[in-house]
Amino acid sequence: MEATLSARLKEVGLMPLGKLESLKGGDMAAVYRLDTDQGAVIVKHDDQARLSAEAEGLEALREACDCLIVPRVLSSENGWLIMEALDSVGASDTGWRTLGKGLRELHRPRQTAHGWPRDNYCGATPQRNAPLSDGRCFQQERRLLALADACLERGLMKSDLHKRISTVAEGLKQWLPDITPSLIHGDLWSGNLLFTSRGPALIDPAVYHHYPEADLAMLTLFGSPPQIFFDVYWEGAWPKDWSRREVLFQLYPLLNHLLLFGESYRAAVENRVDSLL
Repeated sequence: MEATLSARLKEVGLMPLGKLESLKGGDMAAVYRLDTDQGAVIVKHDDQARLSAEAEGLEALREACDCLIVPRVLSSENGWLIMEALDSVGASDTGWRTLGKGLRELHRPRQTAHGWPRDNYCGATPQRNAPLSDGRCFQQERRLLALADACLERGLMKSDLHKRISTVAEGLKQWLPDITPSLIHGDLWSGNLLFTSRGPALIDPAVYHHYPEADLAMLTLFGSPPQIFFDVYWEGAWPKDWSRREVLFQLYPLLNHLLLFGESYRAAVENRVDSLL
């Protein structure tokens, strides 16, 4: 075990019981489970800027919502993030209902601008969060065009697709109303949602203030939440334009996947752009 990690464990009063156990799913960081004299912890080793942003996001989620479980951060220094380990159990109707209730609480409107006081990361991608008062402008400039520009520069899309994404972004004010933003998880795909014995849990956030549908669209991008979740979340009144918003807010994470993992995601980007146009 590295000396820096051993020192951090000692400083937070934890004594290791055994060796680091490597966990799957750490695409951007090395992730481990470690048994200690005070229970199991999760240990991540990565660039400190990314770890600090994750720790800040976890603390923001913990403060904002009582219904959902968020792991406690024990330490985030010197390239190591140490946090509470959570057990995982199978999903149930009760768990999905609690998730719906918890996200509704998390997503209550907040009197603030769209964005976040600092830039952070969505996966390994720097996420620009400089606040803007209009959510349509934020989505256009900080999300869609920022990543479309990056993909174009790396040769991951041609100019025609870039122009069509620009058309989508520039046309948001024609149909998408501006709103008072909500605190969102920011990267709420199924792998960052755990069902535990204590209730649904959120991990690996990329938080900022924006449209709450951005979280919901991410949940449906790589998963299929049951209707009971949406019924509880929307209290039985699904918005009429949900299907259009779902497609819109899936475009940014798909652009991020195109940027991170390559051209296999380009067809999915093109599909969403075609639908929106």
